[in-house]
Amino acid sequence: MTFTVWCPDLQRVRLRVGGTNHELRLGEGGWWHADADVPSGTDYAFLLGDDDTPLPDPRSQWQPNGVHAASRTYDHDAFAWSDSSWEGRALEGAVIYELHVGTFTPGRTFDAAVERLDHLVDLGIDLVEVLPVNSFDGDAGWGYDGVLWGAVHEPYGGPDGFKRFVDACHARGLGVVLDVVYNHLGPSGAYLDRFGPYFAGQNDWGPGLNLDGPQSDEVRRYVLDNALGWFEHFHVDALRLDAVHALTDRRALTLLEELSAGTARMSAVLGRPLTLIAESDLNDPRMVTPRSSGGLGMDAQWSDDLHHALHVRLTGETDGYYADFAAPGALATTLRGAYFHAGTWSSFRERTHGRPVDTSRLTGTSFLAYLQNHDQIGNRATGDRISASVSPGLQACGAAIVLLGPYTPMLFMGEEWAASTPWQFFASFPDPELAEAVRTGRRREFGRHGWGESEVPDPMDPATVERSTLDWSELSSPGHASMLSLYRSLIALRRSHPELADPSLDSFVVEVADDDSWLVMHRGPLRVVVKFAEESFEVRTTDWSPESPEHVLLSGG
Repeated sequence: MTFTVWCPDLQRVRLRVGGTNHELRLGEGGWWHADADVPSGTDYAFLLGDDDTPLPDPRSQWQPNGVHAASRTYDHDAFAWSDSSWEGRALEGAVIYELHVGTFTPGRTFDAAVERLDHLVDLGIDLVEVLPVNSFDGDAGWGYDGVLWGAVHEPYGGPDGFKRFVDACHARGLGVVLDVVYNHLGPSGAYLDRFGPYFAGQNDWGPGLNLDGPQSDEVRRYVLDNALGWFEHFHVDALRLDAVHALTDRRALTLLEELSAGTARMSAVLGRPLTLIAESDLNDPRMVTPRSSGGLGMDAQWSDDLHHALHVRLTGETDGYYADFAAPGALATTLRGAYFHAGTWSSFRERTHGRPVDTSRLTGTSFLAYLQNHDQIGNRATGDRISASVSPGLQACGAAIVLLGPYTPMLFMGEEWAASTPWQFFASFPDPELAEAVRTGRRREFGRHGWGESEVPDPMDPATVERSTLDWSELSSPGHASMLSLYRSLIALRRSHPELADPSLDSFVVEVADDDSWLVMHRGPLRVVVKFAEESFEVRTTDWSPESPEHVLLSGG
């Protein structure tokens, strides 16, 4: 087989395979090549210049021994897929479920997660969003500190394990969304800059990529090949692009536009719909505007404003970025137009922020709505869920707004039964100095907000991972079972009444009480009435008046 690696500024590159070093030859564009007769499953590494330190392949497909060790050759064609009849799953009308493989089950693997997929089918889920599965240093972590983007994290089950998971999802009619991170690399095992000019500056999380400087064409190709490879080789149905606002890209043709175009071509080749979902805090509707209309071509984006407005209404929290969402009518404003900050003053940013959404051109499908997600839980000091702060009925009110409103709803794992387990920040860096830096940095960050050191969980303690792992025995407990029944009922209502999945925003009407005690969403001939009250809750259909159409009523408590 032929081994290739991009090292445009080096004078010498060697390949170590089978205990033997091979000199690579320089070809066009800074690409080095070497041929070696080795079978699939052979370990190999690169030696750069006269340094005898072996380094993993930047485009590695398999890292069985961690991010600092040799790469291993991998044959994608050797996996026996059973999803040949899979026609894909479009985003329109879908309900998304976000999960982290390492804490979804006590088994912490793809195979263990497969054992719980029938629960998601029974719940009514359409798309399963998996937090990053690329290789990172250590066994446990959120996945956002990955450094070898094409290699699936071995403790989860490696590349074959992920393929078994996707195959099992498709067998049950579930599409798969994969969370990918291109805005930075993790702090351990990020060797890309030794191979070439991959890095350009730093952001809040680590080194960023050189997307628009000299020799950046191949860096962009590195990202594009990785993204499209998940569609082609792992059969995923969508990508969630982490924090795209942190991408520094001043080119006329942006990386996101290139990825949108490449995804469209891949969709045509594979014959199934493929979706791109961006996380962006820019509040810029051009993110989800088609390329043909001058936009960046993302199919959807996360909408934190919807979360913030709902969170403040349910919990009363007004610290930090929540402050602006305590304004009268903030929830209704955000429900009508996806963004609360739409060219308006943001006290958290100390400037105006965002621009309005043209609801005659964009639909609710383009914006994900959620009561919780991994960030909004895990980035709290103790990783507490909303169910730890509000009554079951108020959580039900929030769920009804998310699931019966015009936006694409997303749940975070365990939300559907008001899981008592928190979801805390955790990592497992083997380097003791790095581990201590992360530990003290986390405590210092929250100490500035009034938390004592003992109150902030140690992210390096294995007990933090244990606490954050779902307890599936809760499903049969009375309080948890009733919440699960409610979520099932809401999703079933959404399916049985097409009006409740209608993403049209130009005809969407929201009414609110003067004292904010109730909210009504007009959904075609239906009305979703949400009463924010401390009493038992129910979901039912009823007549609003003799002459009015059917309504859906949810009472909270």
